[in-house]
Amino acid sequence: MAVAKNMTFNLQSSDQDEAGALFSNMPFPLNVYAMALFLEEGKVDYLHYGLFEQPNSSLQDAQLYSTQLIWEQLPPPPCRILEVGIGLGTTLKSLTEKGYQVHGITPDAQQIAYVQSRWDDDAPVSQSGLETFQDEPDSYDVLLFQESSQYIAPLAIFNKAMDLLNPEGRLIIIDEFALKREKAGFEGLHLLNDFLELAKRFNLKKLVQCDLSAMAAPTLAYLLKVTDKHQQALLSRLSINPRQLAELDESNKQYQQKYNQGSFGYALLHFQKQSLPKWRLTDITHAHIADVQQLFKVCFDKTLSPELWHWKYQKPASAIGAWKNQQLIAHYGGFPRSILYFGEAQQAVQIGDVMAHPDERGSLTRNSAFFRVAATFIEQNIGYGRPNLLGFGFPNDRAMKVAEHLDLYQEVARLITLKWPPGNPRPDYMSQLLVLDQHSLDQYAEPINKLWAAMAHDLTDVIIGERNKDYLFRRYLHHPEQRYHIILMKQRFTGTAQGVMVLQFSDGCCHIIDLIAPMKNIATLIQQARRIAGRHQCGALLCQITQSFTAHFNLSECTIDSVSIPVAHNVRTEGPSAEVVENKWWLMSGDMDFR
Repeated sequence: MAVAKNMTFNLQSSDQDEAGALFSNMPFPLNVYAMALFLEEGKVDYLHYGLFEQPNSSLQDAQLYSTQLIWEQLPPPPCRILEVGIGLGTTLKSLTEKGYQVHGITPDAQQIAYVQSRWDDDAPVSQSGLETFQDEPDSYDVLLFQESSQYIAPLAIFNKAMDLLNPEGRLIIIDEFALKREKAGFEGLHLLNDFLELAKRFNLKKLVQCDLSAMAAPTLAYLLKVTDKHQQALLSRLSINPRQLAELDESNKQYQQKYNQGSFGYALLHFQKQSLPKWRLTDITHAHIADVQQLFKVCFDKTLSPELWHWKYQKPASAIGAWKNQQLIAHYGGFPRSILYFGEAQQAVQIGDVMAHPDERGSLTRNSAFFRVAATFIEQNIGYGRPNLLGFGFPNDRAMKVAEHLDLYQEVARLITLKWPPGNPRPDYMSQLLVLDQHSLDQYAEPINKLWAAMAHDLTDVIIGERNKDYLFRRYLHHPEQRYHIILMKQRFTGTAQGVMVLQFSDGCCHIIDLIAPMKNIATLIQQARRIAGRHQCGALLCQITQSFTAHFNLSECTIDSVSIPVAHNVRTEGPSAEVVENKWWLMSGDMDFR
């Protein structure tokens, strides 16, 4: 549950219609909680979690105790406080009355308007999210988050702490966190261990870590009780429907279960800023293209064009960078991929553009810039409860050994190269080959998608990236630099689609980049590709495929290249083990970002 900020309404009146009119302007589900508490308690002082010292404590006492815990962490006034997330300004006003110099921020215009209406003079508030908030360096002694940190990316929290806090400033957070993750599917709460690890990378000293989970959990039971007790009044006085209320109750029940299981919890954290870290970690954005290009050139002696960067890093792709003296010295990127995980739709991310400046490669340890960008990216993106269930990549053998030493990856497969001599260039009169462009790709969308469905049906016991018509367009026809040939094979007399090949001609050879077909048709596609190679006077037909799936290919006259590429699997965060996915990935050249 994300009830978030404290609010004081002090509504002593029994006029429920007046209360309903006020609360109906609040966003859902805050309007429900405010009205339910008013109906139950006769007034609304707070909407944040209560911390129950005793089982029979009132919710108001429990909420007051939570607020008092925060006050105990604050230095004495006067000190400068940035309150991130102001609710309706109760804490802001109380702090100001006690002599603190407080500024509050929120992106919500309605909250700003309400807070300003409570002050005789101009309220010290700004409509801004933390990510875009600007002020002079070292402007604050404390950054205060009361159930607002869960909505802000940890990198943004810690970078703003570096920018806005004085050299010994404090970062104080009381909020919900995930304590462990055991299932696929994205969970919004920050994982506490990852949050603490990232704080260390920003050289923040932990002063207090207090587990308040057992004291916070009874709040959920209270909310379930009062929303059920006052259901009819809530429906009649607020602009909500029974389905919304039922879904809210179900969400709170799920949160309650996760608290009982120890998956979710509640914590008070207090950090102190020390010396600035050697490297600053940030998300890489469009504004950093020139920096990425410069590092790419230094690391690979190649040019990364803006067009290729955009092709790779279309949303929701992401990357983490490490900066030293405002120079990008390490980079770790990832490109999302829809997959079938043993027949179940899931998300994965392919790791790419892993770079460390040559001057930073001497110490590839857990204190290195490389490790910090890699670990931060993985912790944010890969594993149970994160946006992507799996992470995979194609490092060279040296990079694979480094990552294994740092407990980042484990090898789970090998991509090998199959090689055939070109075939007889004469056409096969039982088949018809059609070269597809953007228009004809749309025209044949249905048979292509049926071929993908048949392939997926044959491979329900493996892991394979989605290969439908839309993927063909994005991956191959929309590539800004490479040229591919998408060829549909049909049965000449029935017109039945039998398979799709993606071919590329380079270095005097024909390369099979991708295939979409039921397994029974793979060998026939290989024969057709050999004919095409012969027609183009190529020296050979080449195809890269993970080694465990070579049995599906026509291996007559085939040789296997001695050079192979390891396939890496994330082992840093909780997720499917390397043993579960070992030799289960169907991967080809087209699954790489650099082919």
